[in-house]
Amino acid sequence: MKIAALILLISITGNAHAQRANDNLEYVQKGEFGITAGLAHYFGDLNTRASISRPKPALGAFFRKQFGNYVGLRLSAHYAQVGYSDIYSSNDYQKTRNLSFNSNIWEVALQGDFNFFKFIPTNPDYAFTPYITLGIGLFTYDPYAYTNGKKEFLRPLGTEGQLVGYKGRKPYNTLAMCIPLGVGFKYNLSEKFNFSFELAHRFTSTDYLDDVSTTYAGINNFLPLSTAALLQDRSVEIDQDNPLGVEGRQRGWSKQKDQYIIAEIGITYNISTYRCPTAK
Repeated sequence: MKIAALILLISITGNAHAQRANDNLEYVQKGEFGITAGLAHYFGDLNTRASISRPKPALGAFFRKQFGNYVGLRLSAHYAQVGYSDIYSSNDYQKTRNLSFNSNIWEVALQGDFNFFKFIPTNPDYAFTPYITLGIGLFTYDPYAYTNGKKEFLRPLGTEGQLVGYKGRKPYNTLAMCIPLGVGFKYNLSEKFNFSFELAHRFTSTDYLDDVSTTYAGINNFLPLSTAALLQDRSVEIDQDNPLGVEGRQRGWSKQKDQYIIAEIGITYNISTYRCPTAK
């Protein structure tokens, strides 16, 4: 009986010493795994005034390697849908132009994150920080539209004369570069989990996210009644007697690249360890 009591006393004393030792250790956040969900929106030749109308879903996942309490390096992946239509415009010319598109975006990016405040999960004094992010990435896109209820991918049609080499035009690449630039904040929920919100704008290297960039090639450069002919100039659906698609007339604005933005909330899982506190 005395031996059992002695073992119990040693166990309790050992646990107390271990707890005190853990309490004296310093929490170190090594990184985070995260998942996000939000909305994406497009700006370009069909949305020249940066209007927000009918944003589409976006999903993401990332890993962030933390270097101290302020700086992190993030590898992220996103899927997003974007799209727009001239019918949303208040501009009469765009309404008559009558173009529209949708596209799926698959993006991978490497981003640097900088916290404005010291961020230490488990410490209520450092549980919140706004941050900025800047990076570089690659994404794929595949613009398509609907005609008579049928989905038609636009790049294979060469709607600006790319397939016939009109004025030296060639089919555009569906792989492009993007530069994410954004702001956000994160808040520590527990030792393992954080909540975040981020709004990041993507500057891109393409003007064909919407399949619209320069001038009309003209109906004579397409096979009569072909799908390409129908979708290169949809103003005839508004007014058959006064089509806009005259060869050389402006169809888009090639001097400005297309862009998109993603607003998202996220939940992250902390990768952490403990260490002896450094000397003050």
